[in-house]
Amino acid sequence: MVQKPIAIIGGGIIGLFSAYYLLEWGEKVVVIDKSSGNEGCSFGNAGMVVPSHFIPLASPGMIEKGLKWMLDSESPFYVKPRISLELLKWGLQFYKNSNQKHVDSSVPLLRDLGLISKLLYHDLAQKLKYSYEEKGLVMYCKKQNTLDEEAHVAELANNIGIEAKVLDKKSIHKLEPEIRPEVAGAVYFPGDAHLNPTELIESLKKYLVDKGVVIKHNSEMINIQTVGDEITSLEIMNDEQKEMLEVGNVVLAAGSWSGILGKMLRLNLPMQAGKGYSVSKSQVPNKEIFIPNILVEARVAITPMSGRFVRFGGTMEIGGLDGTINMNRVRGIIKSVPEFFPDYALDVPKKEEVWYGFRPCSPDGLPYIGHSGAYKNLFINTGHAMMGISLAPASGKLIAQQILGKKTEMDLNGFSAQRFGN
Repeated sequence: MVQKPIAIIGGGIIGLFSAYYLLEWGEKVVVIDKSSGNEGCSFGNAGMVVPSHFIPLASPGMIEKGLKWMLDSESPFYVKPRISLELLKWGLQFYKNSNQKHVDSSVPLLRDLGLISKLLYHDLAQKLKYSYEEKGLVMYCKKQNTLDEEAHVAELANNIGIEAKVLDKKSIHKLEPEIRPEVAGAVYFPGDAHLNPTELIESLKKYLVDKGVVIKHNSEMINIQTVGDEITSLEIMNDEQKEMLEVGNVVLAAGSWSGILGKMLRLNLPMQAGKGYSVSKSQVPNKEIFIPNILVEARVAITPMSGRFVRFGGTMEIGGLDGTINMNRVRGIIKSVPEFFPDYALDVPKKEEVWYGFRPCSPDGLPYIGHSGAYKNLFINTGHAMMGISLAPASGKLIAQQILGKKTEMDLNGFSAQRFGN
């Protein structure tokens, strides 16, 4: 009997790691990727592997901060005004989930998912040949009240088994002797790590293809064929040519497009695309940045990559799948850097030097991982927002375990794809 492949819809980092673990357990895999393979949300990502990010986006205070930021064209958060019932529903769900009870139930889920991923990245670094460093993460706070808030997060982190240290200015300057941040203080998470996302994705794709995984670029699923409650075939459009692909199982891992495709698959996956921007610059002689960091008030992430360049990224622009670049948002990123690092000069880049990607955001800040509930052979792995790189290996391994009937390394009920109803 010919083995039918498991089809993964989406060729981003989540889809690729889903393919990796299915392949490792002997499955035949086909990846359907709407892009050319040289783009996607993770290529220009900050590359942070951060178990310290255990608090979901939907949390107390986010609504008030978001409303304040919307009045500033260079702020880190923006919702583009538009008539959209989907956006309204998503916003209402986000509001309902921005409470302490939701945070308390989400913290152990995100912690465990992050810790599993970090361990997997550590073990895979030699096999897949990507740069991976465990230097930690520094959360720089310009204002004392922000530092007080982050110190509270640090206390919670230590209570749940993630090491965190509150640093004064003297300790900060020991960590970063060349840029000498001018801040009230910082929180340091020594257990965090970072990697070069482009190296990771290129190496992972090569490994998969060399081992027999078929990656169909410039391809989109346009229809399905079913028998009862099972998907039997996918209709794929590739360069204006249609193809029917018989499948054994299907994994929806299409990032920000998952909500749209979900409707075709009888799913209710509330999702909004959060556009983020990044700019990469060469390290400045005698002003080298050594440790990945986040400028907390500005919501800007800064990562030294492979010892050669630094990536500056940020913003959350909820504006649909709009491919235009808003230079006001980019200027907001650039202007924030010297506010924290006074001697660090950074010019506003040309538009063609700016990378952007769409982060798939669920309204409760948790990814969707698990069985769809719509068809018996349809599984979901999407909605990781800014944490796609950080959570990808664990998410890929968990979905593979569930598909193959293996015991999953953690309970997936909190990530249920059915939690907002069908």
